[in-house]
Amino acid sequence: MIEVLIVDDHPSVSEGTKVIINQQKDMNVTVLTNSLEVMEHLEQTTYHVYLIDLYMPELNGLELMKMIREKDPESIILIYTGFDIDIHYNLLMEAKVSGFLSKTATGDQIITAIRCALREEVVLPLCLLRQLKRIEVPTCAPEEETPLVNIRLTEKEQAILREIEKGYTNKIIARNLIMSQRTVEHQLTKIFSKLGVESRMEAVLKAQEHQLLPMD
Repeated sequence: MIEVLIVDDHPSVSEGTKVIINQQKDMNVTVLTNSLEVMEHLEQTTYHVYLIDLYMPELNGLELMKMIREKDPESIILIYTGFDIDIHYNLLMEAKVSGFLSKTATGDQIITAIRCALREEVVLPLCLLRQLKRIEVPTCAPEEETPLVNIRLTEKEQAILREIEKGYTNKIIARNLIMSQRTVEHQLTKIFSKLGVESRMEAVLKAQEHQLLPMD
């Protein structure tokens, strides 16, 4: 029996996917909606394939994937997302993701993606393929990362990163924080410069890594 774990904070999506996969006689699905519960759960159970949402409020998919990889380097992990992946594609590749699956995928596409991943093959939807960045070949040795010394984020910058953690777009963040979208984008530019990153997800991860976001 192929054991599949779905980690998604949207119950309607995860339960619908569970029904589709469980129609396969050789597959069995478990669903967790809280990403913080996953590692404790894995102390008791193992899985052949993981379908992990990229944007989750407690622990995002990229962080969770790295934790699972530390426990089981050979784990098969598919990022299951309804968002564009282009801004963090390189980070996901570095984390050795096994593939991508859109939440708009059909039942046949979901099953095909799982079976291909088990064969160490990847089926990539065309809509995601078109987002992939070309990998630039460095012409010289990469510079060492500059440590973040005496870097502080303002309350506004912290609030924006907290909203990004929840998976919100700039437009929704602007509405939630009662500011213009242009202001959000301007603040993100400042955050990227402070942290030395190029994407929203990188900014969140680096801020977490250096404890620049206060604990809730």
